[in-house]
Amino acid sequence: MKGALAGLCLLALPGTAWAEAACAPTRLDLRWDGGHESFAVEVADDAGERAQGLMFRTELAPASGMLFVYDSPKRPSFWMKNTLIPLDMVFADATGTVTRVHADAVPGDLTPIDGGEGVQFVLEINAGLAGKLGIAPGTVLRHPAIPAATAAWPCNG
Repeated sequence: MKGALAGLCLLALPGTAWAEAACAPTRLDLRWDGGHESFAVEVADDAGERAQGLMFRTELAPASGMLFVYDSPKRPSFWMKNTLIPLDMVFADATGTVTRVHADAVPGDLTPIDGGEGVQFVLEINAGLAGKLGIAPGTVLRHPAIPAATAAWPCNG
């Protein structure tokens, strides 16, 4: 019995370690009812980086993305000019709670993609991943750019 209990404890440790792991500027964690995921991210937190985004890239690794960080909540609008890969755009408010997901943005399309009001963070990932994983409004993000005092899922929790 002791060996079986030890095995159960070891099985529980990875999930526990994941939930308690420290935030890193190069990682973005997401959790929702029934799941969680972590992405390697590049952070675009100034006007020049946000304007460049993922333009002219020919690929994006499967567990990677770009996190756009705004100084305060706004109504961002994106387009796919000079973007060569299809993307999902995950829009989140100041607490890091997802408010909208735009799936399968078309490369090169100039049609504006409205993020909605009150958006402070946008995660761009490979098209189809949000739906496949279950990322939807209500999902919460965890990253050092989201102030712990207002975060729905702070880095220390």
